[in-house]
Parts: sequence; structure tokens; C-alpha cells
Amino acid sequence: MSLRFVAEWLDSTAWSTALHESLYMYPLIETTHVLSLMFFVGTIAVVDLRMLGLVFGQVPISTITRKVLPYTFFGFVVIVSTGFLLFYAIPIRTYHSVWFRIKVIMIILAGINAWYYHSRIERDNYNWDDLPNPPWRVRTTAAFSLFAWICVIFTGRMIAYNWFDCDKPQPEWVVTIAGCVIEEMATP
Repeated sequence: MSLRFVAEWLDSTAWSTALHESLYMYPLIETTHVLSLMFFVGTIAVVDLRMLGLVFGQVPISTITRKVLPYTFFGFVVIVSTGFLLFYAIPIRTYHSVWFRIKVIMIILAGINAWYYHSRIERDNYNWDDLPNPPWRVRTTAAFSLFAWICVIFTGRMIAYNWFDCDKPQPEWVVTIAGCVIEEMATP
């Protein structure tokens, strides 16, 4: 079963159509998604900026992480929930969106970066946790985290534009990246 098949199935449901055509619900979900994204990325940015040594140099990184992690987790749950609903409302167009595909890749890379930090780098934080300027490995993961989440925000915003939609004539590279299905005209 392909993801395209799942997107087509979701698009065929009455609830998908109702959500997309809703006068109030779709904008409410989209607004909630954006506000929770600010909440989620904002708390991550505080930790990353501290890890870069740019803010709160007198506060140990573990203290900041411990205080903001519950808020980050809450923001993550809301983002995933509203993100699924936004995909559900317009599944085929979103599935074929070049911007959506880049966004998903950047989310995965940000997740791998977070896993790498928490499983490898943070283990020896007793050596650098309270330093105003942490080691380069810590700063590198923080810089990549900020970069990845900025890309997620940018590409998420760009999904709304139809520059690369499959229903328009597109260059071959767009057709390939977006997974557009070009139906050949049958010859009589």
C-alpha cells in the first residue's frame, strides 16, 4: 500500500471534504497549528540558544531543559494532532506538495539531531552543563536544530502556495519530486 493510495483514500472520505470546506473548523485548526508551532519551536529555541552560549549563560543547560521540556512536549502533541488534521483536510494536494516533502524530511532530520544530542552528547553534560560557552559538539547540534526548525516553518508556510501543484504544467524535476501521476492520453 503506497502513501499515495492512503492520501487518495483519505480524500474520498466525507469528513475530509467537510473539514476542508468548513468555514470555521479548518481555519481554527490551521491557527492552532501555527500557534502551537510557535510554542514548540520557541521552547526549543530557548534551549538551543543557551546551548550556543548566546543567552542565559549563568543557567545550566539541564536546568533550562528540565523547565521547558514539558511545554515542548505539549506543543509537539498539539502540532502532530493539528498537522494530521491539516493533511487529512487536503491529503492529495499535500502529499504531492514539494514543500510538504521537504518539511517532512527536515522534521525527520531535526528528530535525528535531537536523538543524537540526547543519546550521545548529553551523556557527559556534567563536564559542560554550566559552561557559558559549551563545546563545539553541543553548539553544532543546537545550530542544526535551529536551522532545521526554521526550514520546517518556512516550508510549512510555502505549502499554501500552488507553484508546484500537479494539476499545472511542471518541469520534469517537479513531477518527479512531487510524485505527480501524469496520465497519458489513450491513443485510439
